[in-house]
Amino acid sequence: MAEPAFAPRMDMNERQLRIDLAAAFRLVVREGWHEAVANHFSVALSADGHRFLLNPQWVHFATLRASDLVLLDAGMLDEGGLPANIDATAWTIHGTMHAKLPQARCILHLHPPYATALSCLADPDIKPIDQTTARFFRRLAIDLDYGGMADEMAEGLRLVQAMGDKRTMMMGNHGVLATGETVAEAFDSLYHLERACRTLMLAYASGKPLNVLGDEVAEKTARSWDHMPGWAEAHFAQMKRLLDRDEPDYAD
Repeated sequence: MAEPAFAPRMDMNERQLRIDLAAAFRLVVREGWHEAVANHFSVALSADGHRFLLNPQWVHFATLRASDLVLLDAGMLDEGGLPANIDATAWTIHGTMHAKLPQARCILHLHPPYATALSCLADPDIKPIDQTTARFFRRLAIDLDYGGMADEMAEGLRLVQAMGDKRTMMMGNHGVLATGETVAEAFDSLYHLERACRTLMLAYASGKPLNVLGDEVAEKTARSWDHMPGWAEAHFAQMKRLLDRDEPDYAD
């Protein structure tokens, strides 16, 4: 792979984060989870989460490269206004979350088909009906107070409160949000969340009663997912190998 065309003073940590986040955009396109030139991913650079990378406004995920990502500072929220070339909803959601939730190092917000469909049900919780759906048992924040486009700071703060100490959130009538300490963790969570929603929506579509796991088994299964060190990194590394072979320009 050719050396990415980054600024010469950029440190290696930022370079790798840019490459990893760009990979997440391209992989989402492969899965068919993107939506026009909407939706946004970000990853923190600084320890407090305030300095972070975000995709620029209206660039399709299929063409996005590591060098396209914009470096922002959540401290600008206090100054008001909107950074140039940044979507208002992205600034509201990601800027506020990076400012208030430093543990959410990487934040992926999407409207993937099955998760979004589930988010539109009166009860958008992910019922534990198999081991993938059980991954999210009692580990999913649910927001049922959608109030329109998230283009005001008050909405960003409301989403921070709704997220609480959870890592993933079902955004009612809207989509989903997955976070992680690394891009790999956030992507793996998003991947399995959409898979879980697909299984549940297909089961709902059968019209037959769900065979929901008991709480004890669901919790045991969820804990097994919690304690799989290296899983997300291995998954993400294997997915990036496909990009390295077919779309190496993502790392430019």
